Amino acid sequence: MRLSIILLLCSFFGFSQNEYEPSKSFPFGKVNPTAPEQTKDYQALIGLCNCKSTSRNQDGSWAEPIDMTWNWKYIMNGMAVQDETLKADGKHSGSIRQFIADSSKWYVHYYASGTPTTKLSTWEGNTTKDGNIVLYKDQKAPNGTDGFSRLTFYEINDKGYKWVGEWVDKTETTTFAFWKIECIRTKD
Repeated sequence: MRLSIILLLCSFFGFSQNEYEPSKSFPFGKVNPTAPEQTKDYQALIGLCNCKSTSRNQDGSWAEPIDMTWNWKYIMNGMAVQDETLKADGKHSGSIRQFIADSSKWYVHYYASGTPTTKLSTWEGNTTKDGNIVLYKDQKAPNGTDGFSRLTFYEINDKGYKWVGEWVDKTETTTFAFWKIECIRTKD
C-alpha cells in the first residue's frame, strides 16, 4: 500500500513538473501560468506554418523563394519558446527565445545547420504597441557603418505572419532588407 502511494505521488509530481511541455494533447506545448506574461507574445506564432523564404544574392538582387516550414512550440515546461525552420535547400535553423523580466526584454539565441558555432548570436527586443515583435543585434554594415541587424515579425494573425531581416543604421533611418519570409498557418 505504501509503495502504491509513493509511486502515485512520484508520477503526480513528475507529471506536474512537465505538464506544459509538448504532448499528444498539446503538440506545441502550453504557456506556463507562472511564466512572465510576455511569454504569450509569441502565442499567435505557436504551431506550424508553410513559408516562402527569400534572401539577397551577392549582387543585391533577390534570390528565388525557397519553401520552408516554421515550427513553433513552448519549451522548458512552458517558460520559453523554441522555433525551428526546415528549408527545402537543406539550410535549417532555429532559436531559443526567453523573456528576462529583470531587463524587460526578449533574448533570442539563434543557431543554423550551415554555420555551426561555439557561441550563438543573440538578438534582444520586445513587442511593439501595434503587435509587431522587433529584435536587434549590433552589426556593422559591409562598409563599416555602425548599425543593427533588426528582425521584425509583422502582420501577425490567425492565418499566418510575415518576417523581415534588415540592416538599419543607429538612427533607423537607413534600412536594407536582406531576408524576408511569408508564412501561412497549417496547424496550431
